[in-house]
Amino acid sequence: MTKKIARSGLLLSIALILSYIESLFPFFYGIPGMKLGLPNMAIVLTMYLFGNSEALIINILRIIISGFLFGNLFGILFSICGALISFLAMLIVKKIDLFSIYGVSVTGGVFHNIAQLFVAAFIVKTSGIIYYMPFLILGGVITGFINGIVAGNTGIYLKKYLR
Repeated sequence: MTKKIARSGLLLSIALILSYIESLFPFFYGIPGMKLGLPNMAIVLTMYLFGNSEALIINILRIIISGFLFGNLFGILFSICGALISFLAMLIVKKIDLFSIYGVSVTGGVFHNIAQLFVAAFIVKTSGIIYYMPFLILGGVITGFINGIVAGNTGIYLKKYLR
């Protein structure tokens, strides 16, 4: 039990560091809300190495803590919605064994963006914002794939040390 708590703390720390790094380098190419999704690497790694429940807990804690450290309550709302929907989508894709870790990461990136877009449309009370969906989906595919590659390769080495 002590080892699991220490491991979870380490993975949460990695996710928080990636959140901080992401906040330092705004990724804005004319599409509001587009991010690199770096913390998702830690979540996908946790899903594959230690299980879904541990990944979900780390994901929620990461959003709350990083929201208070680097963001605001409004950002926490967007992130929680995106994270829960993307986690559910990743869980389904992983359970039916449809994709590798790369595909699961892409699924997470795409569904995170879609969920946040719908939350934004609800808040601003306009459907015109849905215009950004193709760009956000493309961004989710690209960043999700890159994050999946990094997570997959990192997982090979972490498997030895974090068990």
